Amino acid sequence: MRETVTLGMTGITVNKNGFGALPIQRISDEDAVFLLRKAYNAGITYFDTARAYSDSEHKCGLAFEGIRDRVYIATKSGAKTGEAMRKDLLTSLEMLKTDYIDVYQFHNPPFVPKPGGDDGLYDAALEAKKEGKIKHIAITNHRLAVAKEAIESGLYELLQFPFCYLATEKDIEIVKMCEEKNMGFVAMKSLSGGLITNSKAAYAFSSLYKNVLPIWGVQREKELDEFISYIDDPPKMDAEIEAVIKHDLDELAGDFCRGCGYCMPCPVGIEINNAARMSLLLRRSPSKGHLSEAGRAMMKKIEDCLHCGHCKSMCPYGLDTPTLLEKNYEDYKRVLVGEISVG
Repeated sequence: MRETVTLGMTGITVNKNGFGALPIQRISDEDAVFLLRKAYNAGITYFDTARAYSDSEHKCGLAFEGIRDRVYIATKSGAKTGEAMRKDLLTSLEMLKTDYIDVYQFHNPPFVPKPGGDDGLYDAALEAKKEGKIKHIAITNHRLAVAKEAIESGLYELLQFPFCYLATEKDIEIVKMCEEKNMGFVAMKSLSGGLITNSKAAYAFSSLYKNVLPIWGVQREKELDEFISYIDDPPKMDAEIEAVIKHDLDELAGDFCRGCGYCMPCPVGIEINNAARMSLLLRRSPSKGHLSEAGRAMMKKIEDCLHCGHCKSMCPYGLDTPTLLEKNYEDYKRVLVGEISVG
């Protein structure tokens, strides 16, 4: 039996598989349209993109031309003022070839936009909703405190937040709060940015939470095929999957970076949420991209660390982030010179 999820007060009901359109910015228009259409034809109708994802909106616009009323499109603006948000919205509408956005999200703001704020963000969104340009006002975040405040404010119809089987009790509390407030919950990073390699286990975990819609970042057809297979045959939690999750929790227990991004941005531009978990990424995902010239440059930025303590003070998991960065960099350099082999 196919599983569906209703996103709280939005009333949006979709298959429990959402399409995360960030990765399609890395492929051609033709390949992106093929994947998006294949997902739709298989029964996936919730598609999440953002103004910040370069040409992702453009590709979604190409794919959904002619079937706009049969899909739900969520996009985001990282604007810091109401005026800038209005410009983002108009650009998104043009790129998506539509006259309305189903779910319009403030993209990971460090605070909760509210009516009457000096930034003008919420007022601009409210005006756009009255004009029919957006249907539901939502917010995405990586910070527990901001997420909680957004839920308690009653101003938002949906929250997008990191959630996977590596979640802590604090993360689970956020999911339960949304359910109690009848607020939609969309789970980003359902594969923990590549640390989780068993999508069947990831899906089975999300099924334990009836109000959660996981969105899967898709770039390749074989990835999409995995999630499509779960539409008619949704994985259920069983002893085998429990063992997979327990193994990963044991392996990833302790001082590992979950890539949540609470510590960002770094004052010297270190990509902490990737660099601080590079050792795991090298061993749990294809290593070629991580060892590329761009990957090397990213890791070399660790040498610029000021040891200011900002990232450590912001980590909700209490990690000694500067020390973790150093450990990962040393391991990375050993892989580069061949002292350690990875996949």
